[in-house]
Amino acid sequence: MRDEASRWLSEAKWDLETAELLYRHGRFNAACFYAQQAAEKAVKALLFLINEAPWGHSVRLLIERWARVTGVEVSREIMVCARELDRHYIPSRYPNALPAGTPHEAYDEETAKRALECARAILNYVENEFNRRIRENSSGSR
Repeated sequence: MRDEASRWLSEAKWDLETAELLYRHGRFNAACFYAQQAAEKAVKALLFLINEAPWGHSVRLLIERWARVTGVEVSREIMVCARELDRHYIPSRYPNALPAGTPHEAYDEETAKRALECARAILNYVENEFNRRIRENSSGSR
């Protein structure tokens, strides 16, 4: 599962780069969606790493599952970011998820900036946990 986990983590990093490009070009709703996707795929990489099938799209629920299965305590900051990013999964893309207007009208630079900060925080957390698990598994197999 390590190879599959690495593939998901690689795609998460790609999505974060895509979110940053979209942000720089003022495509704030799309930047928020890709930030959410980056975090979702990163946490799914952690679940693949421990042979858990990562179903669903809620970053919060995926992180809670990771914490429950591994016994790892996840910081309040990471959970706040997970909740923030979950809010962008549907409304950043679909006009009928909003009371009026379109996603590209509703999303602004500040919202996208927060989403990117949260995605970076979650990817950083995931990379640290990922590398820690790899080191533990390497040293345990000797």
